[in-house]
Amino acid sequence: MYAVIQTGGKQVRVVEGQEIYVEKLDVEAGETYEFTDVLMLGGESVVIGTPTVEGAKVIAKVVKHGRGPKIIVFKYKVRKNYRRKQGHRQAYTKLVVESIQA
Repeated sequence: MYAVIQTGGKQVRVVEGQEIYVEKLDVEAGETYEFTDVLMLGGESVVIGTPTVEGAKVIAKVVKHGRGPKIIVFKYKVRKNYRRKQGHRQAYTKLVVESIQA
């Protein structure tokens, strides 16, 4: 069985036992988090929500919080002596999907 959940403005396909990285959630490491925005359930029969599946939820355990690799944002304009360099590291939360409840 698999599910498609929505978190952080993105859609993620998950199965039980899978490790996923999502936008940072306001939950402590070691706690469980419940996704109620389940857009689709799949398996033997497919259930598509309008927009979400009623009563379905995905329970995941928070493993850790971290920050991704550094991305360099460099803006410039040709022949105008305009240069701006900026670095960015996106915060994330690592989760392990424990169960999918329909």
